[in-house]
Amino acid sequence: MRLPLALAAVVCAAIVAVWAWLGQPVPAPFAPMAAGEKLPCVSYAPFRPGQSPFSEDVAFSPAQIDDDLARLSKITHCVRTYSSIQAGLAAVPELARKHGLTVLQGIWIAADPVRNRAEIEGGIKAAQENPDVVKAVIVGNEVLLRGEQSANDIAGFLKEVKAKVPPGVDVTYADVWEFWERNRSLADSVDFVTVHILPFWEDMPVPAEDSVAHLGEIREHVGEIFAGKEILIGETGWPSEGRMREGALPSPSNQANVIQELLALAKAKNYRLNVIEAFDQPWKRVLEGTVGGHWGFLDAYTRDFKFTWGAPVSDHPYWMAQAAVGALFAGAVFAMAGWAARRAGGRPLGLREWSAVGGIAFFAGLMIGRLLASVPVESLGVGGWIRGAALVGLALLVPLACAVAIGRRTRLVTLTLALNSEATPGAPFFDRCLALLLAAALVLAAQIGFGLVFDPRYKDFQFAGLTPIIAAFAFYAVVASPGRFTEGRQAETIAAGLFLAAGVYVALNETLANWQALWTGSLFVVLAFTLWRLATAGRRI
Repeated sequence: MRLPLALAAVVCAAIVAVWAWLGQPVPAPFAPMAAGEKLPCVSYAPFRPGQSPFSEDVAFSPAQIDDDLARLSKITHCVRTYSSIQAGLAAVPELARKHGLTVLQGIWIAADPVRNRAEIEGGIKAAQENPDVVKAVIVGNEVLLRGEQSANDIAGFLKEVKAKVPPGVDVTYADVWEFWERNRSLADSVDFVTVHILPFWEDMPVPAEDSVAHLGEIREHVGEIFAGKEILIGETGWPSEGRMREGALPSPSNQANVIQELLALAKAKNYRLNVIEAFDQPWKRVLEGTVGGHWGFLDAYTRDFKFTWGAPVSDHPYWMAQAAVGALFAGAVFAMAGWAARRAGGRPLGLREWSAVGGIAFFAGLMIGRLLASVPVESLGVGGWIRGAALVGLALLVPLACAVAIGRRTRLVTLTLALNSEATPGAPFFDRCLALLLAAALVLAAQIGFGLVFDPRYKDFQFAGLTPIIAAFAFYAVVASPGRFTEGRQAETIAAGLFLAAGVYVALNETLANWQALWTGSLFVVLAFTLWRLATAGRRI
């Protein structure tokens, strides 16, 4: 009795210690903003949770926009918009005037000529009616990047808008800096060059700690290319949630540090700067995954700052609750193993078995708190919520079931037990249930794994949910005796090969700098070897 109690105490202490380390606030740089100082400009879109530009009936009341601009007027001098005709956006210049804000008026240019014409007319009208508020009109946003118009087409739009807006209202075009570099003649059609420098989205992603230096280098490079032209950094920032891209990690602390360092650099170098973005835009998750909806430094739901200037930021502010939940769950894993062992009778579990239970308890307890926090963030649409619910359900059931299996000395199960009862007569009910959990886990792991192989760019790494499941089966497979039913195990062999290939590919494709990919890829490799043991252990006895 002393052995499992001692192991349980060690595992629970380790879980709490890891969470205490993860929850420590990350020091922030010296606050770049003096008391009462405001940001130069921020990107603003009025979409709130549940609203999307893909909905035909979406509309914004003046009261909603007024509330947003009232909040923004306390922290910035200027807002940048992206469309002139989205329902309700025509009210932005007038409401901006009310709150002492200026506007960089956006005109959304895409492939639809009818909509483009409406956008251009709407943008011109906004500038003509509000020349004191609209300081510039941005004709098109990343159109060249999306390949929807040519540089000559954009130059034509710019010429038309420039001829019709009042004197003193500048006209520009905004795109990623590489596309400006490839289309340098477009600078002849603008009053100033608006470049987007987003280190996270670079073809070679830049880690947060190097992003500000990278931005400075690119800004100087663009300045040399367009010498004599004023440069506006039209979009820059960092996401607070989502999947890593190589060594670039979205996190609250990285967002806080990057934004504050960017502002400090802009002040030191006298760069014109617009931060993307004011409020989180949950709808962008449809296009860019979890990370797309978390570029705001203001929360989509509370409408408040995610961080305080100059103050440390914890990436896991609720770590104490997550640690407590994890320790309780780890204790439940030990309790279930002990209960099953007592029910089964026979000789007591030894160090080998209890160590396997301890491994299950540690990884399950460590990850369950993170999983519960990540599911609401990473689940999008019906399919996403089904996957999230399946992850939570299996992450709770599989560790407990595998602990019971070790306690009652259940032999290795195979998929045949779950899928072909006629070929496995006399198999215990518990063994069939465990095999069903294995089958469900393989389906879920395959859905996640193949997504990361064939369409990975915006897919999250579901390591928080997969770790308790895969670790539990792995520890159980290490200590369990060969099963009685050995026929028809080709499925395990084939699946082992597929998961091994997926694990190696995911890790290498995302590069070794991506610890989320390494963790997830390692889980697939562990699952492959677990399946290989199920497929090869023992003969009919």
